[in-house]
Amino acid sequence: MPTYEYICEKCGHAFEKVQPMSARPLAVCPQELCPQKPWGKGKVKRAISGGGGLLFKGSGFYATDYRSEQYKAAAKKDAPAATPSGGETKPSSEPKTPAKPEAKPASGPKTS
Repeated sequence: MPTYEYICEKCGHAFEKVQPMSARPLAVCPQELCPQKPWGKGKVKRAISGGGGLLFKGSGFYATDYRSEQYKAAAKKDAPAATPSGGETKPSSEPKTPAKPEAKPASGPKTS
C-alpha cells in the first residue's frame, strides 16, 4: 500500500497516511494525528511527494537467483548423466535420418 502525504490547511501540520489506492483521500485532519488541542477539524490536502525510488542492486534478478538449496540439489540429481568422455549428453530435437552420400559431378566426355 502506498504512503500518502497530507497537509492540514488549518494548522499547517504535515503527516503521512498509509492507504490502499482504492481508498478515498482524507478530507479532515485525523483526530489522532492533529496537533491542535482540542481537535481542529481542519481540511487536509494531499501533497505531491517524490515517493520512494525503486533500486535494483546486485548482479541480476532472475528467478534462479533465489532458488533454495534443496531445489538446487534436486535439480542436480535430475540433470542428464555425463558421457564417458566427460561431456554432457544433449538430446537432439531433430529426428535422426541416415546421411545421404555426397553427390559427385557426372564426368562427361573430355574435349581437348
